[in-house]
Amino acid sequence: MRIDAHQHYWKIDRGDYGWISPALPVLNRDYLPDDLLPHLQQFSIDKTIVVQAAPTLEETAFLLTLSERSDSIAGVVGWLDLDDPDYLLHYKRNSHHPKYVGFRVMIQEFPDARVILQPHFVEALRYFAQEGVPIDLLVVAHQLEPVIELLDLVPGLHAVIDHIAKPGIASGSMEPWKSQMSAIAKHPNIYCKVSGMVTEASHTDWKAEDFTAYIQHILDIFGTERVMFGSDWPVCLLAADYEDVVGVVTQSLPDSWSEEDKARLFGLNAKAFYQI
Repeated sequence: MRIDAHQHYWKIDRGDYGWISPALPVLNRDYLPDDLLPHLQQFSIDKTIVVQAAPTLEETAFLLTLSERSDSIAGVVGWLDLDDPDYLLHYKRNSHHPKYVGFRVMIQEFPDARVILQPHFVEALRYFAQEGVPIDLLVVAHQLEPVIELLDLVPGLHAVIDHIAKPGIASGSMEPWKSQMSAIAKHPNIYCKVSGMVTEASHTDWKAEDFTAYIQHILDIFGTERVMFGSDWPVCLLAADYEDVVGVVTQSLPDSWSEEDKARLFGLNAKAFYQI
């Protein structure tokens, strides 16, 4: 099974996508399964994981309803506010849906990433670690130190780092991202999505080789069984089309990779991680 492990759908008139505005005309329109289907067919991708794009329970409910109407959606990664005293109630309600596969923690949006080290936050994640719940971590490279500390406090966390943690691809900087991701990869339950990279490069004049060192480092430290391809469509359209995103990844794969290794990257690892 070939899976795109990270993409989004939205309807603008729902009103909770505060980050999308007329200033981003490429994104400021509805994106739904019929829009993505031709691209999935072009690359023989069978299923996708659709990930929340708004920090609301209502958007998660919208995506779950959408998944009931679209066979291409294998799973929904929803939103959950761990500061909400009722977070377990909301989680358990969603977890009854057959296509709900977990939730995303949007560390990127936190003014101070060290909030994830607060006792109530750690306690919540220890519960989800014990339950084996898949969790996406949306984090920016400069926030990685608190993530490393968190993983030491919750060593059993079953999580995936989205977008290779958004390193400074536009500037070509590698450190401390490189060393910090190596530390994170030492935790055997942590995966990494090879996704969301084109929007971290120059949107107008990036080259495929701009991404090679970053991708190859991730493949080296996480191995063939803890990486997964994600298009980040339609956000990727700010800098590249779907075909370009696939090309950036495939051109950076080691010559030594077998067809089985590629099958893991393009679906089997996502199937295992999200327990599909």
